[in-house]
Amino acid sequence: MPGNRAVVYQGTGQVEVRDTSYPTYEMQDGPGVNKANVGRKVPHAAILKTVATNICGSDQHMVRGRTTAPQGLVLGHEITGEIVDIGPGVEYLKVGDICSVPFNISCGRCRNCKERKTGVCLNVNPERPGSAYGYVDMGGWIGGQAEYVLVPYADWNLLKFPDRDQALDKMLDLAMLADIFPTGYHGCVSAGVGTGSTVYIAGAGPVGLAAATSAFLLGAAVVIVGDLNEDRLAQARSFGCETVNVAQGEPAEQVRQILGRYAPAIGEPLVDSAVDAVGFEARGHGRDAATEKPATVLNSLMDLTRAGGAIGVPGLYVTGDPGGVDEAAKVGSLSLRLGLGWAKSHSFVTGQCPVMRYNRELMMAILHDRVQIAKNVNATPIPLNEAPQGYQDFDQGAARKYVLDPHGMIRT
Repeated sequence: MPGNRAVVYQGTGQVEVRDTSYPTYEMQDGPGVNKANVGRKVPHAAILKTVATNICGSDQHMVRGRTTAPQGLVLGHEITGEIVDIGPGVEYLKVGDICSVPFNISCGRCRNCKERKTGVCLNVNPERPGSAYGYVDMGGWIGGQAEYVLVPYADWNLLKFPDRDQALDKMLDLAMLADIFPTGYHGCVSAGVGTGSTVYIAGAGPVGLAAATSAFLLGAAVVIVGDLNEDRLAQARSFGCETVNVAQGEPAEQVRQILGRYAPAIGEPLVDSAVDAVGFEARGHGRDAATEKPATVLNSLMDLTRAGGAIGVPGLYVTGDPGGVDEAAKVGSLSLRLGLGWAKSHSFVTGQCPVMRYNRELMMAILHDRVQIAKNVNATPIPLNEAPQGYQDFDQGAARKYVLDPHGMIRT
Protein backbone atom coordinates (compact mmCIF):
# COMPACT_ATOMS: atom_id res chain seq x y z
CA MET A 1 0.00 0.00 0.00
CA PRO A 2 1.46 3.41 -0.94
CA GLY A 3 1.80 6.25 1.51
CA ASN A 4 -0.04 9.53 1.30
CA ARG A 5 0.79 13.19 1.72
CA ALA A 6 -1.70 16.02 2.10
CA VAL A 7 -2.12 19.73 2.78
CA VAL A 8 -3.15 20.19 6.41
CA TYR A 9 -4.56 23.25 8.18
CA GLN A 10 -2.38 23.95 11.21
CA GLY A 11 -4.02 27.09 12.58
CA THR A 12 -4.63 30.64 11.44
CA GLY A 13 -2.42 31.44 8.47
CA GLN A 14 -0.64 28.09 8.53
CA VAL A 15 -0.79 25.10 6.22
CA GLU A 16 1.72 22.26 5.94
CA VAL A 17 2.25 19.30 3.65
CA ARG A 18 2.32 16.27 5.94
CA ASP A 19 2.32 12.47 5.78
CA THR A 20 -1.24 11.20 6.24
CA SER A 21 -3.12 7.94 6.08
CA TYR A 22 -3.87 6.18 2.82
CA PRO A 23 -7.66 6.04 2.23
CA THR A 24 -9.67 3.05 3.43
CA TYR A 25 -13.27 2.00 2.91
CA GLU A 26 -14.25 2.96 6.43
CA MET A 27 -14.33 6.46 7.90
CA GLN A 28 -11.80 6.95 10.66
CA ASP A 29 -11.89 9.43 13.51
CA GLY A 30 -9.88 12.60 13.04
CA PRO A 31 -10.00 16.40 12.97
CA GLY A 32 -13.37 17.61 11.78
CA VAL A 33 -14.90 14.15 11.35
CA ASN A 34 -18.46 14.09 12.61
CA LYS A 35 -18.61 11.48 15.37
CA ALA A 36 -21.70 9.93 13.82
CA ASN A 37 -19.67 9.24 10.67
CA VAL A 38 -16.84 7.44 12.48
CA GLY A 39 -16.85 3.78 11.48
CA ARG A 40 -19.12 4.41 8.50
CA LYS A 41 -18.37 1.80 5.83
CA VAL A 42 -18.25 2.93 2.21
CA PRO A 43 -18.13 -0.12 -0.11
CA HIS A 44 -19.58 2.12 -2.82
CA ALA A 45 -16.43 4.27 -2.84
CA ALA A 46 -13.39 4.52 -5.08
CA ILE A 47 -9.83 5.54 -4.24
CA LEU A 48 -8.36 8.10 -6.61
CA LYS A 49 -4.78 9.04 -7.36
CA THR A 50 -5.03 12.81 -7.49
CA VAL A 51 -4.17 14.28 -10.89
CA ALA A 52 -5.12 17.87 -10.05
CA THR A 53 -6.49 19.54 -6.93
CA ASN A 54 -7.06 23.26 -6.66
CA ILE A 55 -6.66 25.89 -3.97
CA CYS A 56 -10.02 27.60 -3.53
CA GLY A 57 -11.06 30.90 -1.99
CA SER A 58 -13.29 28.86 0.31
CA ASP A 59 -10.18 27.12 1.62
CA GLN A 60 -8.67 30.55 2.27
CA HIS A 61 -11.56 31.47 4.57
CA MET A 62 -10.58 28.56 6.80
CA VAL A 63 -6.86 29.25 6.62
CA ARG A 64 -7.46 32.88 7.60
CA GLY A 65 -9.19 31.64 10.73
CA ARG A 66 -12.59 32.87 9.59
CA THR A 67 -14.37 29.59 10.32
CA THR A 68 -14.42 27.04 13.13
CA ALA A 69 -12.18 24.61 11.22
CA PRO A 70 -10.07 22.47 13.58
CA GLN A 71 -6.31 22.16 13.38
CA GLY A 72 -5.24 19.04 11.55
CA LEU A 73 -8.01 19.23 8.94
CA VAL A 74 -6.89 17.91 5.53
CA LEU A 75 -7.94 20.53 3.00
CA GLY A 76 -9.18 20.40 -0.57
CA HIS A 77 -12.50 19.96 -2.35
CA GLU A 78 -11.63 20.65 -6.02
CA ILE A 79 -10.41 17.23 -7.13
CA THR A 80 -9.68 15.46 -10.40
CA GLY A 81 -8.17 12.00 -10.27
CA GLU A 82 -7.45 8.56 -11.67
CA ILE A 83 -9.19 5.57 -10.09
CA VAL A 84 -6.65 3.19 -8.56
CA ASP A 85 -9.03 1.01 -6.52
CA ILE A 86 -12.76 0.41 -6.26
CA GLY A 87 -14.95 -0.88 -3.47
CA PRO A 88 -17.13 -3.98 -3.93
CA GLY A 89 -20.21 -1.83 -4.41
CA VAL A 90 -18.88 0.03 -7.46
CA GLU A 91 -20.44 -1.30 -10.69
CA TYR A 92 -19.81 1.07 -13.59
CA LEU A 93 -16.34 2.52 -13.12
CA LYS A 94 -12.97 0.81 -13.37
CA VAL A 95 -9.36 1.25 -12.38
CA GLY A 96 -7.65 3.67 -14.76
CA ASP A 97 -10.68 5.90 -15.38
CA ILE A 98 -9.90 9.60 -15.04
CA CYS A 99 -12.75 11.50 -13.44
CA SER A 100 -13.86 14.87 -12.13
CA VAL A 101 -15.06 14.89 -8.52
CA PRO A 102 -17.92 17.30 -7.76
CA PHE A 103 -17.06 19.13 -4.56
CA ASN A 104 -20.54 18.32 -3.21
CA ILE A 105 -20.64 14.87 -1.69
CA SER A 106 -24.04 13.34 -2.34
CA CYS A 107 -25.66 9.93 -2.02
CA GLY A 108 -27.89 9.87 -5.10
CA ARG A 109 -30.65 8.27 -3.05
CA CYS A 110 -32.31 10.96 -0.94
CA ARG A 111 -35.12 13.29 -1.93
CA ASN A 112 -32.80 16.23 -2.58
CA CYS A 113 -30.39 14.23 -4.73
CA LYS A 114 -33.29 12.91 -6.79
CA GLU A 115 -34.32 16.53 -7.36
CA ARG A 116 -30.70 17.32 -8.44
CA LYS A 117 -30.14 19.41 -5.31
CA THR A 118 -26.86 17.65 -4.62
CA GLY A 119 -25.49 20.56 -2.60
CA VAL A 120 -27.92 19.68 0.19
CA CYS A 121 -27.81 15.89 0.24
CA LEU A 122 -29.55 14.55 3.33
CA ASN A 123 -27.46 11.43 3.96
CA VAL A 124 -23.77 12.34 3.98
CA ASN A 125 -23.48 14.86 6.81
CA PRO A 126 -25.15 13.94 10.11
CA GLU A 127 -25.09 17.56 11.28
CA ARG A 128 -27.00 19.27 8.48
CA PRO A 129 -27.81 18.92 4.77
CA GLY A 130 -24.85 19.25 2.43
CA SER A 131 -21.30 18.00 2.47
CA ALA A 132 -17.90 18.53 0.86
CA TYR A 133 -14.37 17.18 1.04
CA GLY A 134 -11.95 18.76 3.49
CA TYR A 135 -14.29 21.45 4.73
CA VAL A 136 -15.45 22.59 8.13
CA ASP A 137 -18.82 21.27 9.37
CA MET A 138 -19.29 19.20 6.20
CA GLY A 139 -19.26 15.75 7.77
CA GLY A 140 -15.53 15.23 8.00
CA TRP A 141 -14.86 13.62 4.61
CA ILE A 142 -11.10 13.81 4.06
CA GLY A 143 -9.89 16.54 1.73
CA GLY A 144 -8.31 16.02 -1.66
CA GLN A 145 -5.28 18.30 -1.59
CA ALA A 146 -3.43 15.03 -1.28
CA GLU A 147 -1.78 12.31 -3.28
CA TYR A 148 -4.77 9.96 -2.81
CA VAL A 149 -8.39 10.55 -1.83
CA LEU A 150 -11.54 8.52 -1.18
CA VAL A 151 -14.73 9.33 -3.13
CA PRO A 152 -17.94 7.80 -1.71
CA TYR A 153 -20.90 6.79 -3.89
CA ALA A 154 -18.45 6.70 -6.77
CA ASP A 155 -20.84 5.54 -9.49
CA TRP A 156 -23.06 8.50 -8.67
CA ASN A 157 -20.53 11.21 -7.89
CA LEU A 158 -17.74 10.74 -10.41
CA LEU A 159 -17.83 12.24 -13.90
CA LYS A 160 -15.70 10.02 -16.14
CA PHE A 161 -13.83 11.69 -18.98
CA PRO A 162 -14.42 9.90 -22.30
CA ASP A 163 -10.79 9.75 -23.45
CA ARG A 164 -7.74 9.48 -21.19
CA ASP A 165 -5.20 11.20 -23.45
CA GLN A 166 -7.57 14.05 -24.29
CA ALA A 167 -8.32 14.50 -20.60
CA LEU A 168 -4.64 14.74 -19.70
CA ASP A 169 -4.08 17.22 -22.53
CA LYS A 170 -6.92 19.43 -21.27
CA MET A 171 -6.40 18.79 -17.56
CA LEU A 172 -6.02 22.43 -16.50
CA ASP A 173 -9.42 23.21 -18.04
CA LEU A 174 -11.09 20.03 -16.81
CA ALA A 175 -9.78 20.61 -13.28
CA MET A 176 -12.15 23.58 -13.06
CA LEU A 177 -15.19 21.27 -13.33
CA ALA A 178 -14.92 20.19 -9.70
CA ASP A 179 -16.09 23.58 -8.44
CA ILE A 180 -15.43 27.01 -9.85
CA PHE A 181 -16.68 26.60 -13.42
CA PRO A 182 -20.04 25.04 -12.43
CA THR A 183 -20.24 27.45 -9.49
CA GLY A 184 -19.74 30.50 -11.69
CA TYR A 185 -22.14 29.06 -14.25
CA HIS A 186 -24.74 28.37 -11.55
CA GLY A 187 -24.45 31.97 -10.38
CA CYS A 188 -25.21 33.18 -13.89
CA VAL A 189 -28.04 30.72 -14.53
CA SER A 190 -29.55 31.67 -11.18
CA ALA A 191 -29.35 35.33 -12.18
CA GLY A 192 -31.15 34.68 -15.45
CA VAL A 193 -28.21 35.47 -17.74
CA GLY A 194 -29.05 34.83 -21.39
CA THR A 195 -28.67 36.14 -24.89
CA GLY A 196 -28.19 39.91 -24.90
CA SER A 197 -28.02 40.26 -21.12
CA THR A 198 -26.12 42.96 -19.32
CA VAL A 199 -24.42 41.41 -16.29
CA TYR A 200 -22.53 42.78 -13.29
CA ILE A 201 -20.29 40.33 -11.43
CA ALA A 202 -18.93 41.33 -8.06
CA GLY A 203 -15.49 39.82 -7.54
CA ALA A 204 -12.62 39.07 -9.94
CA GLY A 205 -11.24 36.09 -8.06
CA PRO A 206 -11.41 32.67 -9.73
CA VAL A 207 -15.15 32.20 -9.12
CA GLY A 208 -15.91 35.68 -10.44
CA LEU A 209 -13.79 35.05 -13.54
CA ALA A 210 -15.51 31.68 -13.99
CA ALA A 211 -18.86 33.46 -13.73
CA ALA A 212 -17.76 35.99 -16.34
CA THR A 213 -16.67 33.16 -18.63
CA SER A 214 -20.04 31.52 -18.07
CA ALA A 215 -21.91 34.73 -18.84
CA PHE A 216 -20.27 34.90 -22.26
CA LEU A 217 -21.01 31.21 -22.82
CA LEU A 218 -24.68 31.94 -22.04
CA GLY A 219 -24.79 34.79 -24.57
CA ALA A 220 -24.44 37.94 -22.48
CA ALA A 221 -23.92 41.14 -24.46
CA VAL A 222 -21.97 43.00 -21.76
CA VAL A 223 -20.12 41.44 -18.82
CA ILE A 224 -18.88 43.88 -16.17
CA VAL A 225 -16.64 42.70 -13.33
CA GLY A 226 -16.05 44.74 -10.18
CA ASP A 227 -13.16 44.31 -7.75
CA LEU A 228 -10.54 46.18 -5.70
CA ASN A 229 -7.56 44.29 -7.13
CA GLU A 230 -6.18 45.77 -10.35
CA ASP A 231 -4.27 42.62 -11.31
CA ARG A 232 -7.44 40.57 -11.11
CA LEU A 233 -9.37 43.21 -13.06
CA ALA A 234 -6.69 43.05 -15.76
CA GLN A 235 -7.23 39.29 -15.91
CA ALA A 236 -10.95 39.91 -16.47
CA ARG A 237 -10.20 42.37 -19.27
CA SER A 238 -7.93 39.80 -20.94
CA PHE A 239 -10.95 37.85 -22.21
CA GLY A 240 -13.33 40.69 -23.00
CA CYS A 241 -14.87 41.83 -19.73
CA GLU A 242 -15.47 45.44 -18.85
CA THR A 243 -14.23 46.29 -15.37
CA VAL A 244 -15.02 48.52 -12.42
CA ASN A 245 -12.59 49.32 -9.61
CA VAL A 246 -14.84 49.70 -6.60
CA ALA A 247 -12.03 51.33 -4.64
CA GLN A 248 -13.04 54.41 -6.63
CA GLY A 249 -16.54 54.36 -5.17
CA GLU A 250 -19.91 52.73 -5.66
CA PRO A 251 -19.98 50.98 -9.03
CA ALA A 252 -23.13 52.60 -10.44
CA GLU A 253 -21.51 55.58 -12.22
CA GLN A 254 -18.70 53.47 -13.66
CA VAL A 255 -21.25 50.93 -14.92
CA ARG A 256 -23.27 53.75 -16.48
CA GLN A 257 -20.21 54.98 -18.36
CA ILE A 258 -19.50 51.49 -19.65
CA LEU A 259 -23.04 51.03 -20.93
CA GLY A 260 -22.95 54.48 -22.53
CA ARG A 261 -25.95 55.28 -24.68
CA TYR A 262 -27.47 51.90 -23.80
CA ALA A 263 -27.62 52.78 -20.12
CA PRO A 264 -31.04 53.31 -18.57
CA ALA A 265 -32.11 56.78 -17.53
CA ILE A 266 -30.46 58.42 -14.52
CA GLY A 267 -31.78 56.90 -11.32
CA GLU A 268 -32.89 53.66 -12.95
CA PRO A 269 -31.25 50.29 -12.26
CA LEU A 270 -28.46 49.46 -14.67
CA VAL A 271 -28.10 45.74 -15.37
CA ASP A 272 -30.36 42.79 -16.08
CA SER A 273 -28.52 40.34 -13.87
CA ALA A 274 -25.97 40.31 -11.06
CA VAL A 275 -23.72 37.74 -9.42
CA ASP A 276 -22.09 37.90 -5.97
CA ALA A 277 -18.77 36.06 -6.26
CA VAL A 278 -17.29 37.69 -3.14
CA GLY A 279 -19.15 36.41 -0.08
CA PHE A 280 -18.89 37.19 3.59
CA GLU A 281 -15.42 38.77 3.66
CA ALA A 282 -16.51 41.63 1.40
CA ARG A 283 -14.98 45.05 1.88
CA GLY A 284 -16.61 48.41 1.37
CA HIS A 285 -16.46 50.63 -1.68
CA GLY A 286 -14.66 53.94 -2.13
CA ARG A 287 -13.39 55.34 1.13
CA ASP A 288 -14.44 52.13 2.88
CA ALA A 289 -12.39 49.88 0.58
CA ALA A 290 -9.97 49.00 3.36
CA THR A 291 -12.77 48.11 5.79
CA GLU A 292 -14.66 44.84 5.93
CA LYS A 293 -18.36 45.43 5.33
CA PRO A 294 -19.95 42.05 4.65
CA ALA A 295 -23.30 43.36 3.37
CA THR A 296 -21.79 45.80 0.86
CA VAL A 297 -21.85 43.55 -2.18
CA LEU A 298 -25.40 42.27 -1.81
CA ASN A 299 -26.75 45.75 -1.15
CA SER A 300 -24.95 47.20 -4.17
CA LEU A 301 -26.27 44.40 -6.39
CA MET A 302 -29.85 45.14 -5.37
CA ASP A 303 -29.21 48.77 -6.25
CA LEU A 304 -27.73 47.94 -9.67
CA THR A 305 -30.18 45.26 -10.80
CA ARG A 306 -33.39 46.08 -12.64
CA ALA A 307 -36.80 45.45 -11.13
CA GLY A 308 -37.82 41.89 -11.82
CA GLY A 309 -34.19 40.84 -12.21
CA ALA A 310 -32.33 38.14 -10.37
CA ILE A 311 -29.18 37.91 -8.27
CA GLY A 312 -27.09 34.76 -8.08
CA VAL A 313 -25.12 34.31 -4.86
CA PRO A 314 -22.42 31.65 -5.30
CA GLY A 315 -20.13 33.62 -2.95
CA LEU A 316 -19.72 31.88 0.40
CA TYR A 317 -21.62 32.98 3.51
CA VAL A 318 -21.23 31.16 6.82
CA THR A 319 -23.14 30.66 10.05
CA GLY A 320 -20.02 30.87 12.21
CA ASP A 321 -17.25 33.44 11.69
CA PRO A 322 -14.91 34.02 14.66
CA GLY A 323 -13.35 36.97 12.86
CA GLY A 324 -16.61 38.75 12.04
CA VAL A 325 -16.63 42.55 12.29
CA ASP A 326 -19.36 42.52 14.94
CA GLU A 327 -21.44 40.07 16.97
CA ALA A 328 -24.08 39.83 14.26
CA ALA A 329 -21.54 39.05 11.54
CA LYS A 330 -20.02 36.31 13.72
CA VAL A 331 -23.22 34.31 13.29
CA GLY A 332 -23.78 35.25 9.65
CA SER A 333 -26.32 38.01 10.29
CA LEU A 334 -25.89 40.91 7.85
CA SER A 335 -27.55 44.32 7.52
CA LEU A 336 -29.24 43.80 4.17
CA ARG A 337 -31.60 46.20 2.42
CA LEU A 338 -34.10 43.42 1.93
CA GLY A 339 -36.87 45.96 1.55
CA LEU A 340 -35.19 47.23 -1.62
CA GLY A 341 -34.92 43.73 -3.04
CA TRP A 342 -38.54 43.05 -2.13
CA ALA A 343 -39.77 46.30 -3.70
CA LYS A 344 -37.94 45.44 -6.93
CA SER A 345 -39.21 41.83 -6.95
CA HIS A 346 -35.68 40.47 -7.04
CA SER A 347 -35.09 36.77 -6.80
CA PHE A 348 -32.05 35.41 -4.95
CA VAL A 349 -30.47 31.96 -5.27
CA THR A 350 -27.93 31.06 -2.60
CA GLY A 351 -26.07 28.03 -1.35
CA GLN A 352 -23.66 25.46 -2.72
CA CYS A 353 -23.74 25.00 -6.47
CA PRO A 354 -25.22 21.59 -7.34
CA VAL A 355 -22.22 20.71 -9.50
CA MET A 356 -23.75 17.62 -11.10
CA ARG A 357 -26.47 19.78 -12.63
CA TYR A 358 -23.91 21.36 -14.95
CA ASN A 359 -20.59 19.52 -15.03
CA ARG A 360 -21.19 17.14 -17.92
CA GLU A 361 -22.36 19.89 -20.26
CA LEU A 362 -19.46 22.14 -19.26
CA MET A 363 -17.09 19.20 -19.82
CA MET A 364 -18.40 18.94 -23.37
CA ALA A 365 -17.87 22.65 -23.93
CA ILE A 366 -14.24 22.21 -22.84
CA LEU A 367 -13.59 19.06 -24.86
CA HIS A 368 -15.01 20.67 -28.00
CA ASP A 369 -12.99 23.88 -27.53
CA ARG A 370 -15.99 26.14 -26.92
CA VAL A 371 -14.45 27.69 -23.82
CA GLN A 372 -11.00 28.33 -22.35
CA ILE A 373 -11.71 28.41 -18.65
CA ALA A 374 -8.12 27.66 -17.53
CA LYS A 375 -6.76 30.59 -19.53
CA ASN A 376 -9.47 32.92 -18.27
CA VAL A 377 -8.80 32.16 -14.60
CA ASN A 378 -5.02 31.98 -15.17
CA ALA A 379 -4.74 28.39 -13.92
CA THR A 380 -1.21 27.81 -12.65
CA PRO A 381 0.04 24.30 -11.78
CA ILE A 382 2.44 23.89 -8.84
CA PRO A 383 3.79 20.80 -7.02
CA LEU A 384 2.05 19.63 -3.87
CA ASN A 385 4.98 20.69 -1.69
CA GLU A 386 4.56 24.30 -2.86
CA ALA A 387 1.01 24.46 -1.52
CA PRO A 388 1.91 26.66 1.49
CA GLN A 389 3.46 29.26 -0.82
CA GLY A 390 0.48 29.00 -3.15
CA TYR A 391 -1.87 29.72 -0.24
CA GLN A 392 0.23 32.70 0.77
CA ASP A 393 0.39 34.18 -2.74
CA PHE A 394 -3.32 33.64 -3.31
CA ASP A 395 -4.15 35.28 0.01
CA GLN A 396 -2.13 38.32 -1.07
CA GLY A 397 -4.30 38.71 -4.17
CA ALA A 398 -2.41 36.86 -6.90
CA ALA A 399 -4.46 36.85 -10.10
CA ARG A 400 -4.07 33.10 -10.46
CA LYS A 401 -5.90 29.88 -9.83
CA TYR A 402 -3.37 27.55 -8.23
CA VAL A 403 -3.66 23.90 -9.26
CA LEU A 404 -1.72 21.38 -7.21
CA ASP A 405 -0.08 18.60 -9.23
CA PRO A 406 0.83 15.88 -6.68
CA HIS A 407 2.16 13.32 -9.20
CA GLY A 408 3.50 15.51 -12.01
CA MET A 409 0.72 14.36 -14.37
CA ILE A 410 -0.47 17.76 -15.67
CA ARG A 411 0.67 18.43 -19.21
CA THR A 412 1.55 22.07 -19.94
